[in-house]
Amino acid sequence: MLTDTHTHLYSEHFNEDLSLVMQRTFDSGVKRLFIPAIDSATTEAMYLLEKQYPENVFLMMGLHPTSVKSNFKQELEHVKKQFSKRQFFAVGEIGIDLFWDKSNLENQKIAFKTQIQLAKKYKLPIVIHCRDAFDEIFKILESENDDDLFGIFHCFTGTEEQANRAISFNMKLGIGGVVTFKNGKIDTFLNKIDIKNIVLETDSPYLSPVPYRGKRNESSYLPLICKKLAEIYQLSEEEISIITTQNSKDVFGI
Repeated sequence: MLTDTHTHLYSEHFNEDLSLVMQRTFDSGVKRLFIPAIDSATTEAMYLLEKQYPENVFLMMGLHPTSVKSNFKQELEHVKKQFSKRQFFAVGEIGIDLFWDKSNLENQKIAFKTQIQLAKKYKLPIVIHCRDAFDEIFKILESENDDDLFGIFHCFTGTEEQANRAISFNMKLGIGGVVTFKNGKIDTFLNKIDIKNIVLETDSPYLSPVPYRGKRNESSYLPLICKKLAEIYQLSEEEISIITTQNSKDVFGI
């Protein structure tokens, strides 16, 4: 059994063939699917996906950094309201993204810290989105670092030093399709990172692994990432599956 710790299966990219995508996912051995939130506009689609696949879909709730706009305080209130109504398995995806827009960094910092504190309140993991913002992310994690801080550094694409720093904050590294890219770089040092700190993800519909790079990603491609990690760690694919699924259970509690 494989666990996809990060997949946007409620995305409009799957509107036309979701049932087929889900069947391929299950047929590929991927049985556990953790679904990150983006903002209030995606909430109902997430709930519908969960309703359709209640045995396999596990929801997070949070405000994505690229959705931190002028109304971000209202969006944070939406997040808090959802937590008051029902259970989630993580606060995510949250963080800082400076690739698209550097002008709202201060608001992104506020949103990130607010949601870390929300996760601590509910004793939940955080799932971090970091793009061009390792220094900013680490500074906030340092300020919030305590026994209640834990989670996943989603779509990790940093250096070995940054990997070890993320782990020092009790974060697992979410490894996806980038590990299969010739220029992905993380494959050059990943075997130095203890496998106990690794979870698998697709981030579908984005970042498809080779040989599907550039096309729509889906959770059924997770075995390709598992296969690459088996090569890197010199373990069987079954061992990678067992270990990384257990790592996901350690994070999410299920």
